Amino acid sequence: MKITVLGSGGWGTALSLLLLDNGNDVTLWSFLEKEAQVLKETRENPMLKGVPLPETLKITSSMDTLADSELVVLATPSFAVRETARKARPLLREDAVVVSVAKGIEKDTALCLTQIIEEELQGKGRVVALSGPSHAEEVGRRVPTGCVAASRDMAAAELVQDVFMSPRFRVYTNSDVLGVELGAALKNVLALCCGVSDGMGLGDNTKALLMTRGMTEMARLGVALGGRKETFAGLSGMGDLIVTCTSMHSRNRRCGILIGQGKNVQEAMKEVGATVEGYYAALSAHQLAEKAGVEMPICQSAYRVLYEGQDVREVVDALMNRNKKREVDESWI
Repeated sequence: MKITVLGSGGWGTALSLLLLDNGNDVTLWSFLEKEAQVLKETRENPMLKGVPLPETLKITSSMDTLADSELVVLATPSFAVRETARKARPLLREDAVVVSVAKGIEKDTALCLTQIIEEELQGKGRVVALSGPSHAEEVGRRVPTGCVAASRDMAAAELVQDVFMSPRFRVYTNSDVLGVELGAALKNVLALCCGVSDGMGLGDNTKALLMTRGMTEMARLGVALGGRKETFAGLSGMGDLIVTCTSMHSRNRRCGILIGQGKNVQEAMKEVGATVEGYYAALSAHQLAEKAGVEMPICQSAYRVLYEGQDVREVVDALMNRNKKREVDESWI
């Protein structure tokens, strides 16, 4: 199959190698012509050090490759998804399958990424979200990984399942696109929180508390917005939450650690040196929770630290001293 991957970061590159291994004709697109040239010459992406890029992987900075691509993977950072989809539309085949692999919620509209893509493509293509616990560094090294392909068009989701499946990359399907995308975006907020906890030296008990109650918040909001509760127990919910909150591959966790150690938010994000999606998702979670009337104390606390400058120690004390609650509240199910 002829495939173009839009976005030459670590994730786009790792998926390009996976698709190439599966016998496809793959072109990796970079937004910057200079970056594309460096990748061609060095045959290595600095974001995937030690992973060679085969000569059979085509690399370009021109979108002309979209004209005959049957499948297009949109692997830019979340903030660039709208602009990239808009630029791709004139060249995209009417019957192309477009796979969204970024994780996030748009800042001003609170839309999930597939909603943005569908809005910009104006009826062109069939859109699928691919998500799950999948660090690019490990997928690039062919470490066994599982993800979920989600779409209202199950034929498109199953096509993505077939194209991406390999002995080292297992793909499930799901029709709950909203639940899959919300889980993928909101877990980044919780990974930041777990990083802050680690940076403060609070221990494993605290992290387990944050992850478990954070999962409840994710599912509560997801159900209120139309997602299915069980989706959040799957790969894009619990699976992605576990890997992002516990791994040093996670930019969100690393940023949180720096904040917990005393750095301000902007300093921490600058030191991480790459997009910290949880920072932007915290604002969207705050907006969505208020709009839906959903209680999300951990995510709201993250918002207050990231956007209002509240001290992390004050936030911890406030969370621990909240009114008594039942663990399982059936009212939102």
